[in-house]
Amino acid sequence: MDLNADLAEGFGAWRLGDDDALLDVITSANVACGFHAGDPTTMRRVCAGAAERGVAVGAQVGYRDLAGFGRRRIEYAFEDLRDDVLYQIGALDGFCRVAGTRVRYVKPHGALYNTAAADEAQAAAVVAAVVDYDRSLPVLCPPGSVLARLATGAGLRAVAEGFADRGYQASGALVPRTSPGALVKSPDEVAARAVRMAVESSVRAVDGVELRLPVESICVHGDTPGAVALARGVRAELERAGVVLGPFVQAPQDER
Repeated sequence: MDLNADLAEGFGAWRLGDDDALLDVITSANVACGFHAGDPTTMRRVCAGAAERGVAVGAQVGYRDLAGFGRRRIEYAFEDLRDDVLYQIGALDGFCRVAGTRVRYVKPHGALYNTAAADEAQAAAVVAAVVDYDRSLPVLCPPGSVLARLATGAGLRAVAEGFADRGYQASGALVPRTSPGALVKSPDEVAARAVRMAVESSVRAVDGVELRLPVESICVHGDTPGAVALARGVRAELERAGVVLGPFVQAPQDER
């Protein structure tokens, strides 16, 4: 099982989360590419840290929305969103190459993640950008989503992701951040949810419905208060349950 977190979400003089501490816990890093958060120096630092630890780097692509942290839906023309996503992948891959690694996958962020999960046009734009850049890159996305379906249809690998620290609706969608139950704050509950996802492929929705959730990667948000402790607790409980942790996509032999 892969354990991922969103990193490099500071900007300039502002730091958000403890990237270095999380890199010691996770197996894959979703690195902000400068549109919803992040800047070149932060991107370079996190890519170098990930390479040193053998953590897989993914391009966390988002809307061009620093003011809203990428959590506001934006309507795009297909070509504009495709090219914005392509631009972000290429920018991060440059810093990865300097660090001796490569971008290994792509994951949309925030509002783009939620929109592409259900919207054909925006999902198609994300898929087109990945296809144009590198067909070998997996797309990290919700299981059963429109994005997963279109990625698979385009010959890409769609990797199903679950969120240990976010609430689920009975539909399988995440609870909106503006609604009660959006965030799971208890460290014990977050860890227990991660184990159920990994071992039983299930999660309990906010209304008590049991959802089937077969995933290959589990996310703990890097900007959640106490994120490092949450991630450590999740990793410890997964290992205690006998779950073997590792990136869902491995580096080529010549990079090891």
